[in-house]
Amino acid sequence: MKQPVERRLAAILAADVAGYSRLMGADEEGTLERLKTHRHELVDPKIKEHRGRIVKTTGDGMLVEFPSVVDAVRCAVEVQRAMAHRNVEVPEDQRITIRIGVNLGDVIIDGDDIYGDGVNIAARLESLAESGGICISRVVRDQIRDKLPYAFEDKGEQSVKNIARPVRAYAMGAAAVASTPLVAAQAQPEPARRSIIPQRAVIAASLFAAIGLAIVAWWAWPNGNSPAVSVQAPAAASPQIPPAVASTPAPRLSIVVLPFANLSNDPDQEYFADGITDDLTTDLSRISDSFVIARNTAFTYKGKAVDAKQIGRDPGVRYVVEGSVRRGGDQILVNVQLIDAESGAHLWAERFETDRRNLVEAQSEITGRLARTLNVELVRDLGHRIELERAADPTRAISSCADGLGFPGQFPQPLCRRPSRISSARLKSTPDPSMHVLA
Repeated sequence: MKQPVERRLAAILAADVAGYSRLMGADEEGTLERLKTHRHELVDPKIKEHRGRIVKTTGDGMLVEFPSVVDAVRCAVEVQRAMAHRNVEVPEDQRITIRIGVNLGDVIIDGDDIYGDGVNIAARLESLAESGGICISRVVRDQIRDKLPYAFEDKGEQSVKNIARPVRAYAMGAAAVASTPLVAAQAQPEPARRSIIPQRAVIAASLFAAIGLAIVAWWAWPNGNSPAVSVQAPAAASPQIPPAVASTPAPRLSIVVLPFANLSNDPDQEYFADGITDDLTTDLSRISDSFVIARNTAFTYKGKAVDAKQIGRDPGVRYVVEGSVRRGGDQILVNVQLIDAESGAHLWAERFETDRRNLVEAQSEITGRLARTLNVELVRDLGHRIELERAADPTRAISSCADGLGFPGQFPQPLCRRPSRISSARLKSTPDPSMHVLA
């Protein structure tokens, strides 16, 4: 039986060295040594810092996958800015300069490798970038425009090799990269002064205290005839420390719908975007056992560039829904993304299209599609989480399955042994043949 193809949404960064053949022709060993030094001291650490994964390297080229498009672009800018600084004292004919392309798209997973148009477009964008510069696709620009302070120039539609449709490209040259704002790293607190008590004495005291507590606990361990005994360590054994406040985990289906961004200059689109946000918040709150942040709270984030993980921590949610509205002729294009607030990774993204001649009907239609599709994606991701928890702790997963799917304490245990099948069966009960999603 043919195995299903595994896919996921990913931010892809493609990079190569400009003029690599010329550099190798002039000085093979020196060029290779300088390239390895740049990778070891700068490029690889930056990729790791921004949670990227090096998929493959091809001589002077590199393909990197990121769970967040914001991380991918920030990494690209920081690498290019640092490379410009490192090349200041290097003769021009020996400088190693990089071109970078970034795209966000659906990719096919094959082991540790990735394939598909999402990867190919990133490679074509890299070839459009100038030496020391960065070129990104329109979907990347839409995602970062309110989150990163980088000014990319619109290069218009570009016809690129082996891609059926023209690609809208946005570029930032080497000079623009050098002038991007540098965000200073947050200062780390100074280490506390060492205690005047010798380290060996502290270790010895801790060891004796642990042994003593173990003996007392063994002696007081309850059996059939012995009453339970509460054991407490002496108050003098350690300084009095106030109890830590345990962080409360976010509810399983906890969601915040951020205000959709209006990417057009038409004021009517602003009302349309706010209306989609309102209606989508209402519709998602109807999902069984969902916890949806109120509209007034969500709108405090309007127009602000806030990291998804920070949003997840502030109101305490697991999922963030964000999107944008753009007018294209007589059509309205709505882009929407579902983000994991714990990791910042994109779980799902799609583009919807509808007629703008009747905004009221269009708003109702597009909101209905979004709510139904997001319901599917949320429950699918919940089923995946339950399967992971089941692998780690089968007893806890049974309870998680029942609570997460809206049947607390009432879900038969045999059915909970296959959470993903339960999720699929539940989704099939609400088909939506009228849904039209753009590929």
